[in-house]
Amino acid sequence: MDLISRRSLLAGAAAVKLPRKLRLGMVGVLGHAGEILTPLPHIPDVELVAVAESDAAELARIQKRPVAAKAKFYSDYRRMLDAEKLDVVGVCTSNGDRAASVIAVAERGLPLIAEKPLALNRADFEKAKRAVTASGKPIWLILPLRYEPPYLAMRQMVKDGVVGDVGMVSSQKSYKAGVRPQWMKDRATYGSTILWIGIHMFDLMRWTSGRDFTEVFSYQSQVSAPPGIGQMENTTTTILKMDNGGTASLHMDYYRSEAAPTHGDDRMRIAGSKGVIEYMAATGLTVLRQGGKVEVVKEMPPEREIFVEFLEAAFNGKANDMPLADVWKVNEITIASHEAAMTGRPVRVG
Repeated sequence: MDLISRRSLLAGAAAVKLPRKLRLGMVGVLGHAGEILTPLPHIPDVELVAVAESDAAELARIQKRPVAAKAKFYSDYRRMLDAEKLDVVGVCTSNGDRAASVIAVAERGLPLIAEKPLALNRADFEKAKRAVTASGKPIWLILPLRYEPPYLAMRQMVKDGVVGDVGMVSSQKSYKAGVRPQWMKDRATYGSTILWIGIHMFDLMRWTSGRDFTEVFSYQSQVSAPPGIGQMENTTTTILKMDNGGTASLHMDYYRSEAAPTHGDDRMRIAGSKGVIEYMAATGLTVLRQGGKVEVVKEMPPEREIFVEFLEAAFNGKANDMPLADVWKVNEITIASHEAAMTGRPVRVG
């Protein structure tokens, strides 16, 4: 995102008016915690009052941030949840700690926005799902790609019938490997690359195409992996069957050159009976209609801030694009995709 659009986005955050001043607590500050912390200075009705982080280095890092100047700090999130009077919680733990953290927040009856996935296996996911359902409080996942202009535009184009009947969706995530934090190098706290980054694209493919998935099969492995990624898989492929008989695919890797201008190279293509829409950073969003030529889509919807969207939905009752059913379904798809890779067998979804 360029500086001007970021300024516009944060200016929009400042316009959010909530019923009262909200006390925010953070259970962990790993992963995409910035999606919550970065807009906070521009949301006057939300104050970060407490942070729990068991990693001493990460705790020291957050203590230095101006946004946490008035916060109390804990090494144990349960102590924080018991000691602080909170209105809302962000959960940004390691993947392996997430289910227990989500359950602890839900048992205290607090709305939460969490990193993804909610769990590394089906049993823990079901426990987290039961706890959140029993709480009656909203839960969102940190899936910010939903609110980026190209994907918002793709979703609207499908709704408008530009593609016709969707028969194929394909997507890509390619990242620089770099040197990863310790929690990502260990399978017990990371899970798998399908679980960690695949969930972004499973959600996007489903959300933009308007189609659901009924069965998945996956491969994932390490091939010539650099030492900085530990046990992380650096190559994966998943194929999915759609509810109308169509097919979808996702391939991911950690082979992107460290000299590349951006950390990631995300791509998505939706093909149907009337046309094809495709997005990649190098070419932008394009559409090819039956009998026509390739067109570059220049008018885009404005970017939206996921934490602001969550606050508006949870506390102002605003209609939103992340219903609870989507939270459950994308976790189910992701866990099924991981299970398929681990067992070597297709897995039914739903």
